[in-house]
Amino acid sequence: MNPVYIVDAVRTPIGRYSGGLASVRPDDLAAHALRELLARTPDLDPARIEDVYFGNANGAGEENRNVGRMAALLAGLPTSVPGVTVNRLCASGLEAVIQAARAIAVGDASIAVAGGVESMTRAPYVLPKSDRPFPAGHTELYSTTLGWRMVNPAMNPEWTIPLGESAELIADKHKISREQQDEFALASHRKAADAQAAGLFDDEIAPVAVPQRKGDPVLFAADESVRADASLAAMAKLKPSFRPESEARWGSPRPKAGGGTVTAGNASPLNDGAAALLLVDEEGLKATGRQPLARVSATGVSAIDPQYFGLAPVEAVNRALAKAGKGFDDLSVLELNEAFAAQVLGCVAEWPEFDSAILNPQGGAIALGHPLGASGARLAGTVAHQLARKGTGVGVATLCIGVGQGLALVLER
Repeated sequence: MNPVYIVDAVRTPIGRYSGGLASVRPDDLAAHALRELLARTPDLDPARIEDVYFGNANGAGEENRNVGRMAALLAGLPTSVPGVTVNRLCASGLEAVIQAARAIAVGDASIAVAGGVESMTRAPYVLPKSDRPFPAGHTELYSTTLGWRMVNPAMNPEWTIPLGESAELIADKHKISREQQDEFALASHRKAADAQAAGLFDDEIAPVAVPQRKGDPVLFAADESVRADASLAAMAKLKPSFRPESEARWGSPRPKAGGGTVTAGNASPLNDGAAALLLVDEEGLKATGRQPLARVSATGVSAIDPQYFGLAPVEAVNRALAKAGKGFDDLSVLELNEAFAAQVLGCVAEWPEFDSAILNPQGGAIALGHPLGASGARLAGTVAHQLARKGTGVGVATLCIGVGQGLALVLER
């Protein structure tokens, strides 16, 4: 197998729902990340890129018709450069990175780009199409922003509960209190705010010039959801989003009314953004004229009961580390996507040997945001940049995935 290197990784700042990137199409976000990635490696002839892999979780709006190919064309790459879009829901961006790395490892490519994109703001409403030529009556309009829609009636109803109710089940299982979740969320905001102030995201962020209806474009340059002024007092005022507010009830294996702990404050927000990485083999590395940030070491994927989807990274990381011949003691950093505080704390509870001091040291998705299809690529890039700053080490990027999956990537420096 050929060694696979990550030469560079860039991303847009992450915008809030209906925030700073609301007017930017997702295919334009993806093109921007791709264009900026290649601009940072001027020695590389773009015609040498053998494929572009992009993750996207929605695909129902402006990112339709294979956004990977559309991004390559919009970014000005030669028309000879192919592109493909992959979907593993929240881990789509990481899946794209893994597929690109796998192609290089087996010799199918020498140079590839991988990334992901999502505009949850611009996700459209969809209307089911009748199977009759002249339907009568009304039909339902579905939002494609997040979660289940048009569910197959044959699906086990336990598997199709809201994502937040799944987080409540994990809180039940591991006896994770509302206070613990709020404290974790506050720590995420503080770490992210500190990282912003220290310039730790500067190497990975490619600011976006957002056109305005009047006047010059406005430069969007920082993650928009980070709250430097976050406080436990403010979080405590938020009502639970998925269960009524009452005394917590532990140990229930099924959804139960009461005991709500998951709020808008201790869950990731809805967001917009894109990320892109340049991956190469030894020959491709020579063509870039650069030193790599990190080397791809191993991957892991797992699946569990869908209603406990947030715990799926546990086994995915275990498998990836085993393939890499590493243990938790070898890790310098572990970036675990913060879909919900309860989900992250549940995973940590199932890794008794893991030192949580290396978990999401620059904050996570609760603060930075979670633009679904982009998040996995963002995590991989963040790990690669952290390892490059350290000069040595082992890092993991991992995400939980709706409908009960987990995905993990091990990088080494």
